[in-house]
Amino acid sequence: MEETFRIYPNIGTLLPAMGYGDEQVKDLEKTINKVDCDAVIVGTPIDLRRVVKIKKPSTRVYYDLEEIGEPKLTGILGEFVKKHLPGRG
Repeated sequence: MEETFRIYPNIGTLLPAMGYGDEQVKDLEKTINKVDCDAVIVGTPIDLRRVVKIKKPSTRVYYDLEEIGEPKLTGILGEFVKKHLPGRG
């Protein structure tokens, strides 16, 4: 998690849930439960409460991606597929 904060120094008060190996999950659980907060908002693609025991009130939020301008995700992924998976793009 420390590495994520180094890579994204402007993340602010968000707690990144990056990496889902056993050690990262344990570290994330410990960190969440140590934080002095009233509630935890889970905004990850999976519901972290299924893999992490959160000892605070928590809720899950959902979001949609609205792309504005270029490049768009489909173009980036298309180029990646052409480059790394020839014959599939």
